[in-house]
Amino acid sequence: MKNIAGLMKQAQQMQQKMADMQAKLEATEMEGAAGAGLVKIVLSGKGALKSVKIDPKLIDPAETEMLEDLIAAAHADAKSKLDAMMESETKNAMGGISLPPGMKLPF
Repeated sequence: MKNIAGLMKQAQQMQQKMADMQAKLEATEMEGAAGAGLVKIVLSGKGALKSVKIDPKLIDPAETEMLEDLIAAAHADAKSKLDAMMESETKNAMGGISLPPGMKLPF
């Protein structure tokens, strides 16, 4: 019985850590940049696009395709930073318990 009580306590602690991580994620914003900072994108911790900043030098109708590519690159940069931060936070919250390959939190 002692092991079950200990296991339940660990589960409650992990649940609290996951709730804390979710709250932190809600408050997080991640910036990505492309074109030496000429295009910047901010994503929320949940991956929603919050803002796009474009240097006025890039706004040229003849260069629309390049601008589109830079926006996509800035988004990819912000998303990869966000994913890395989430992976790190999940490892901390899980306390060394690893998930099966391909499984991600939060579910």
